[in-house]
Amino acid sequence: MTQTTSKFNHLPRAAAGPLKCPLQGTPLLASSHFNKGSAFPKDERAAFKLTGLLPPNIQTLEEQVERAYQQYGSRENDLAKNTFMASMKAQNEVLYYKLLQNHLKEMFSVIYTPTEGEAIQNYSRLFRKPEGCFLNIRDQDSIEESMMALSGDAEDIDYIVVSDGEEILGIGDQGVGAILISVAKLVITTLCAGIHPSRQLPVVLDCGTNNEELLKDELYLGLREPRVRGQEYDQFLDKFVQIARRRFPNAYIHFEDFGLSNAKRILDKYQSQIPCFNDDIQGTGCVTLAAMLTALQVSDVKIEDVRVVIFGSGTAGTGIADQIVETITTQANKSKEDACKQIWCIDKPGLLLKSHGDKLTDAQATFARDDKEWPDDKNLDLLTVIRQVQPHVLIGTSTKPGAFTEEVVREMAKHVDRPIIFPLSNPTRLHEAKPQDLYNWTEGKVLTATGSPFPPVEYEGQKYEIAECNNSTCFPGIGLGAILSRSRLVSKKMLVAATEALQAKSPSLADPTQPLLPDVEDVREISVNIAAGVIRCAQEEDLAEEKDIPADESELKEWIRAQMWEPVYRPLAKAE
Repeated sequence: MTQTTSKFNHLPRAAAGPLKCPLQGTPLLASSHFNKGSAFPKDERAAFKLTGLLPPNIQTLEEQVERAYQQYGSRENDLAKNTFMASMKAQNEVLYYKLLQNHLKEMFSVIYTPTEGEAIQNYSRLFRKPEGCFLNIRDQDSIEESMMALSGDAEDIDYIVVSDGEEILGIGDQGVGAILISVAKLVITTLCAGIHPSRQLPVVLDCGTNNEELLKDELYLGLREPRVRGQEYDQFLDKFVQIARRRFPNAYIHFEDFGLSNAKRILDKYQSQIPCFNDDIQGTGCVTLAAMLTALQVSDVKIEDVRVVIFGSGTAGTGIADQIVETITTQANKSKEDACKQIWCIDKPGLLLKSHGDKLTDAQATFARDDKEWPDDKNLDLLTVIRQVQPHVLIGTSTKPGAFTEEVVREMAKHVDRPIIFPLSNPTRLHEAKPQDLYNWTEGKVLTATGSPFPPVEYEGQKYEIAECNNSTCFPGIGLGAILSRSRLVSKKMLVAATEALQAKSPSLADPTQPLLPDVEDVREISVNIAAGVIRCAQEEDLAEEKDIPADESELKEWIRAQMWEPVYRPLAKAE
């Protein structure tokens, strides 16, 4: 998808043509943004005072990638490979992204989940060089000064990922180490949607930590005190949001890995004020919904009739439920209240009931069932609910490994022709069920997608690829569309448009034995389609502030591609 010539190459974000460089000599080699290492051509070595600072043999980017890949392969384990890649990113971002692009399937789990979780847990011990913006709740008066120091131009930042580190990747509270999840998410946006790496900002809001191991660790780099909550926390978060919007008025803010008590209420507060997004809620909801809609199509079940059980009703589970409700109301023309009646949510107390009252979060309360529906049952566990509801769809976001037992799965398969079962908890060790077991227990009838990569399974001589509900196929394209359209908000209809664009690329629509979702290797072109859908929806809802969006569909996609960053060495031109 490398962009060469386009009538849109004049745009500010166009990823073609010379790159203005204000550096020379050693400072240029130290800049990951401008550095080309051994690939600097002869004329640039002379013009930028690099002669004698580099070995004489001039290499191509592909030759550099081959050497880097050999170095990568020599590392003894995935954490060492993750650390090697972080070091490369700090030296040469083009080489870093090109290496990832060439070996995406192999390296994805190393630079993202699950290995990134291990890197985050060891952040203070592996620390070498700071990246991003560190804001702490005990120094709120310095937020504006810190943000002002980040960039010389208010137009420079398109995409901010911010985390407070309370609930990360199934590993819980990681305090200041959350900066690495912000960094990793932004890497994914560049890889998958061409968001310019120089136009991104990772942020951590250090509010303390309740992780006792970190509090006792003498090397821990964050605030060594219990996590701050309540009014002080809310003021800190709001001050960050307001200053970030004032400093970078066009920036899209992506909230990541906030705790259950905060994630939904923060999103609810700001989504009607600014262009913002929560991947744990909305991204997970979109990609799961895309897989579910495809499975319903394959199994010939209408959206207005579907019955869904969600096991694990935290941020991800209720986020998925929200997206399902929005789609039912949009596609089946039902009220939100009626749509909610098609979903049964289970959490620690069992089936969520209205009588649970204050024990429910606001997000959970929306899906609590009337106690009168279950007058004779006191133990409303998963098996009991499956037996009575007879769902078409079972979704797991519980982090309880093995929760989808053979008895549960066989009970579900008694009542529907094609049980749709999504064990989504990650990493892999936390999955509610293994795909091979699901095929065995349903006599091959299951339609499944998982939260982490699984190898293909075989059943009665037929090989089945397993779809991964990978948010990376969805959230980068949503962000790209919001940025390029300069949308004032991210609406629910924009998310539905993203879901539909992702679903349209499902391999199983052409062949039911194929995965329910497209592979991450195809994600850049998928991101173009998602961005196009999001942009058109933003225009229809009068949210788009960009005035020069092409009206023709093919021209729109060319306009999008022209503004997607590619890992190629551009000629350097001296800055004035």
